[in-house]
Amino acid sequence: MCLAVPAQIVEIVDAEYRLAKAQTGGVSRTVNVMCVASTDEEVDDLVGKWVLIHVGFAMNVIDEQDAATTLELLTDLLKYNPDEELV
Repeated sequence: MCLAVPAQIVEIVDAEYRLAKAQTGGVSRTVNVMCVASTDEEVDDLVGKWVLIHVGFAMNVIDEQDAATTLELLTDLLKYNPDEELV
C-alpha cells in the first residue's frame, strides 16, 4: 500500500538541489520538492504551502483544508493501531 502524508513546507534547505524542510505531527523532515517546483523562485514560494509527501518527495501541493482532513483521517486510523506513530 502506498501512503502520502500531508506536511507543511517550513523552510528551504537547499534551493539548488530542491530540498526543503516539511513538518507534520510535530516532526520535521527534509524532503525533495523537485516534483512541485522547477525554478529557484518557485522553490522559495513553497514555504508555508501544504504538500503530500511520499518516500521523501513532495508529490503534489494541496490546500490547507485538504491537509487537515487527511491528517484527521490518518489520526483516526491510528486509533485502530495505537502502537504506530504518525510521521
